[in-house]
Amino acid sequence: MQSYETMYILRPDMSEDKTDESITKYQTLLIDSGATDIETQHRGKRRLAYEIQRFREGVYIQMNYLAPGEAIKAMERAMRLAEDVIRYLTIKQDLPSPEELDAEAAVEEMVSERPS
Repeated sequence: MQSYETMYILRPDMSEDKTDESITKYQTLLIDSGATDIETQHRGKRRLAYEIQRFREGVYIQMNYLAPGEAIKAMERAMRLAEDVIRYLTIKQDLPSPEELDAEAAVEEMVSERPS
């Protein structure tokens, strides 16, 4: 399992109910593919830097989750075929290794024990 972040932009002319349906659709697709710890943030309607498919605005959605690589393929394929998604991007997040976490904890402990 790897940590990922997916940011996607939905069409601005969709109703609030339709937007919620799209968000639920992609969350369900991830869960069915084995994803866990899904955090979704609805960033709202924002102006695009440039026109995409004749749209000047879009509804931004950000999802952070843990998933196997196959889950990403399935979700991105669904987004590519969907008419409601005008742009998407998935980024693999780097998680610190257990050794790095132990080293950070040791440094924090030494700092907190130091007299003022």
